[in-house]
Amino acid sequence: MPYTNNSIELLGRILGDPVYSHSVLGEAFFLLPFGVRRLSGTEDRLNLTVSERLLGVSPAQIGSKCRVSGQIRSYNRRTESGSRLVITVFAQEFEEFPEDPGADEELPERNEADITGFICKPPVYRTTPFSREITDVLIAVNRRFHKSDYLPAIAWGRNARFLAGLAVGTNLHIVGRLQSREYTKVLEDGTESTRTAFEISCSAVEPLY
Repeated sequence: MPYTNNSIELLGRILGDPVYSHSVLGEAFFLLPFGVRRLSGTEDRLNLTVSERLLGVSPAQIGSKCRVSGQIRSYNRRTESGSRLVITVFAQEFEEFPEDPGADEELPERNEADITGFICKPPVYRTTPFSREITDVLIAVNRRFHKSDYLPAIAWGRNARFLAGLAVGTNLHIVGRLQSREYTKVLEDGTESTRTAFEISCSAVEPLY
């Protein structure tokens, strides 16, 4: 993978058309909705940030299977109601994945994240009504030019208990997947809004002392 402290590899499908996001030094970048199915069949619906150079003159069509390598990025989007953390996958490599119509089995889709960063807020431990243990933690991951990405992560069971005992500032290595999760937010006027949260679901955690 191209990054040592923040990398993700995806194998999934394009869910929609690219939408212009911004330009840097004359190069345009687009947001591209992308779906990756878990083994359970649930689909994580992620947002890719892809440059016009990687999209090419004839980009892959909706439904095409693609392989993506890159980095999980975060930024704050300011709205009338305040600031909101936005999580995207910044694509460094993006290519259509040729499928073999004669293959007996379809290659499983892939969602593999590997990050190393620092705990920047006290971990939040909780249990569900069914006594399932969960810990939420926010990780600051450094990148070039003195910038950092702030990435939410979630762990269950033994990993949740372990994370709950770690202090702010702990250097942590996490392996997992980037998942999407819908939730309902009650607004100030009493109405409800369905929103999507993105977080790294931890399969392995390791403090680096």
